Amino acid sequence: MSYGKKYDLLIKTGLGFEKIVATRIKEIDSKATVIPSPKGFKGLVLVKAGELDPSTLYKRIVSEVVEADKIIPIDIVANASLEDISRAVSEVIDNRISERESFAVRTTRRGKHSFTSIDVNVVVGDVVRKITGASVNLKYPDKIILVEIIGDEALISIQPGTIEYHKMTPSKKSLIEFFKKIAVIQMPYLGPRDSIIVMGKRIGREIQNFEVRELVISPIGIVDAEQLMLFIQAVLEGINSRYEVQKKSYHRRVHRVPVYLMDLHQLVRDRSSEPIIVFEPEGKYITDVVDELEELVLKSKKRVNLLFGSREGIPVGIYRFADLVVDIAPGITLSTDYAAAAGLIALATALYNRI
Repeated sequence: MSYGKKYDLLIKTGLGFEKIVATRIKEIDSKATVIPSPKGFKGLVLVKAGELDPSTLYKRIVSEVVEADKIIPIDIVANASLEDISRAVSEVIDNRISERESFAVRTTRRGKHSFTSIDVNVVVGDVVRKITGASVNLKYPDKIILVEIIGDEALISIQPGTIEYHKMTPSKKSLIEFFKKIAVIQMPYLGPRDSIIVMGKRIGREIQNFEVRELVISPIGIVDAEQLMLFIQAVLEGINSRYEVQKKSYHRRVHRVPVYLMDLHQLVRDRSSEPIIVFEPEGKYITDVVDELEELVLKSKKRVNLLFGSREGIPVGIYRFADLVVDIAPGITLSTDYAAAAGLIALATALYNRI
């Protein structure tokens, strides 16, 4: 049985942009057949080239239609059944993937069918393996067989593995272990009740984002007990809210950041044998002290303490007991709720290539 090429391109776009994309394509190729939201499925546009050849139209859409999120060239179209999809793949796969390459099958199914997307992946994968002798690599394949099912039709495309964007690739280094040795020492934000609650929640969420070893809230001297209580409660609420999101989203165990309370001066005394880094505008620009940071943070086997001020800032006297005082945004005063997050990002960025 022979299968046709009813469409040349499948465009994926944001919901509500289907007609805009269709109009833009018609401006490029007035004779093209363009179907926005085919069979009622939003976020899709099907295209059959008219005056332009498919490859030229593809390049024009890539370079001119910013609303088109993904542009997929179609190799063949089949009926949406496991048997027909398998036969169609067998017609186009030969010489497209060598036995030295790896592949993966990605199926997106829209509509009701007697089979699942996994069923398609298994059947198509078996066909490809038998014909080409290639091996399967689900994470970083050399080639990808896309099976886009729209109702009763299956659009099949063979693409290089580089079309996929990955949050983590072999070339990226995870920063999870890096942040595990970091203790954030945060002076509490005290003042109007509403401001305390807002600041505390934001700081808690930001700290939990990085899953640092611990957060120590460190006031100086005598402080208003009710204000401090509000700040601590807000921080804990922020940590918990972010932690719950992380537990649902991450495919790994999440570290809930513990929170402690200790006077700042006593903490500096207690941790004098550990690296202490103060983040304040009076310090050296962070990129100018990367070698020193490497010694303090990466080569040290001890806990690393990062000190962040609040409305008052870290007392100048503590600078004498710090191993380093750094500035991450010369000429800019960072708000209390953003300072720790900005400092952690700046530190990780400065040391990333040395990790």
